[in-house]
Amino acid sequence: MVAALKLKPNSNPRRSIVKAISWRILGSIDTAFWGWFFTGSFKIAGSIALFEIVTKIALYYLHERAWALSRFGLRQL
Repeated sequence: MVAALKLKPNSNPRRSIVKAISWRILGSIDTAFWGWFFTGSFKIAGSIALFEIVTKIALYYLHERAWALSRFGLRQL
């Protein structure tokens, strides 16, 4: 446990984009399900899910990179 606390944060843009994409896939499946559940239409649900894939990957990536620049909440070693 102590050794884990001594590790320096390791974040880079490639890791951020892979995390954004994997998270978005999961989120889009959820969105498509609820879109279908409430509308009864796979076409509408798919359209919503496809549109939000692009916008939310971009937003997540920008959010992740902003946090990578921040020292907030990190221990000084």
